[in-house]
Amino acid sequence: MLPARIAELLDPFLGPGNDQQLTANDLARISTYIDLLQHWNARINLTATRGEEKIVTRHFGESLFAARHLFPLCSSVPPVVKTVKVADVGSGAGFPGIPIKLWAPEIELALIESNHKKATFLKEVTRALTLRNINIRVARAESLAEATFDLVTLRAVERFESILPVAARLVAPRGRLALLIGQTQISKAQSALPDLNWSPGIPVPNSQSRILLLACKTADSQTDPKGCEPK
Repeated sequence: MLPARIAELLDPFLGPGNDQQLTANDLARISTYIDLLQHWNARINLTATRGEEKIVTRHFGESLFAARHLFPLCSSVPPVVKTVKVADVGSGAGFPGIPIKLWAPEIELALIESNHKKATFLKEVTRALTLRNINIRVARAESLAEATFDLVTLRAVERFESILPVAARLVAPRGRLALLIGQTQISKAQSALPDLNWSPGIPVPNSQSRILLLACKTADSQTDPKGCEPK
């Protein structure tokens, strides 16, 4: 798919007046990613979305929309020395984890996927896109050490309500949980994890029901929730 068309389709998700835009190399990587996804999708079920343009808007658009809210550009703030550790639970075809890595290449990313075929696809994508500092964990999230990551993402997973507490236990104190879900799932998420500090849902562009829902895990009950603002 032509990079110029990819950029055009992604424009609504990146927001007006945003100083941080995708580079030509990022767009070329996304084009390669789409080719690989369609090739592999003919053999294993990575996504039900068909058609290049729908893949761009449904998967890359939503993922990059989350990325720009999770890692906004602040030129007035000095770079943070500490590497932010991110986990994408139930990564599947790599969304939103890999697009977030393209947006914020400085993060340390773990793609958690228990399906061996899908994990093999993720390895192929990271190799083809020459992405570094990515760890593909072929394991169930339940088996990982708790309170490990500064940010945990979750999108389009089965057993949503049962996996939520598993994802939350991976979030370190003062870390964040980011959910890309439907509006009808907001109350379920908040009820399942009442101890987290929830922010209002942010509507995903060009969608009638999809939102980005963020929650923060405080160090203790006395911690100011502002301690979970973007690092």
